[in-house]
Amino acid sequence: MTSNGIELNGLGYAGKRVTITGCASGMGASTARILGELGAEVHAIDIQTPSVPTATYHETDVGDPVSVADTLNSLKAIGPIDFHFNCAGVPHTFGPLPVMKINWIGLRQLTEGLIPQIVDGGRIASISSGAGINFLANIANVQQLLAISDPVDAAAWCEAHPEIIIEGYSFSKECIIVWTMQEAMPLAESRKIRINCIAPSPTNTAFMVPTIAEVGQAFFDAWPNPLFDRMCVPDEQAWPLIMLNSPLNSVVTGTVLWTDQGWAGGTYSGYFDTAALLSSVNPMLRE
Repeated sequence: MTSNGIELNGLGYAGKRVTITGCASGMGASTARILGELGAEVHAIDIQTPSVPTATYHETDVGDPVSVADTLNSLKAIGPIDFHFNCAGVPHTFGPLPVMKINWIGLRQLTEGLIPQIVDGGRIASISSGAGINFLANIANVQQLLAISDPVDAAAWCEAHPEIIIEGYSFSKECIIVWTMQEAMPLAESRKIRINCIAPSPTNTAFMVPTIAEVGQAFFDAWPNPLFDRMCVPDEQAWPLIMLNSPLNSVVTGTVLWTDQGWAGGTYSGYFDTAALLSSVNPMLRE
């Protein structure tokens, strides 16, 4: 079955070329696996070998500008790219500067470097986090960093502003959200490229192991999960990301989709007492 020329069973991915970071585990691995099942030609970008079948694998340290530049050069050989997914990320336990380099600075360098290779009308989707929920309150600081496109200079700015980046994780995710919104119109006007992101709640992946060890299981036991009465699992985050980037969502760009069992809506509307929740010591989220 098709709709406007899009194969519904494949959500528009069948026969399309896809690049994806972070597909060795977690949400990235789920996303890469599902995309392959939908008929996409998947090209992996990761520091570790992908845990699912891919057309090519490009070993990359997203936090290293030289490694990213080398990967951008090697990816030229695969030809035009239809879709790009940013799924790589590390928790706050890596330390503020490494977190900023991997979660934000490298993500931006890689994505902006790929844009010339992405076809007109292509799509970009990233994984942000519910930890970026205070992006509006912190937008002036975020825009200071977004004004610096060079990865080395951006890292130097982060190093010079520890009072702004704090633990790194929340700020990196705020940057993804604001950058997604900021880039939507220029990309749409110049190339008809769409760009969006999802913002998951805590999800049961290997990523959570060091986070729970530091923050404590009690905090996550208290986290609102009203739909499932449990954390999400990777596939439950991969599907919204894939559907958001699908051609079937042709009118959607510059959007953050809160994939969090309603937590953001409850927070913004005052249903949840978020301040009380955060007061139980959570370095992932800014008070």
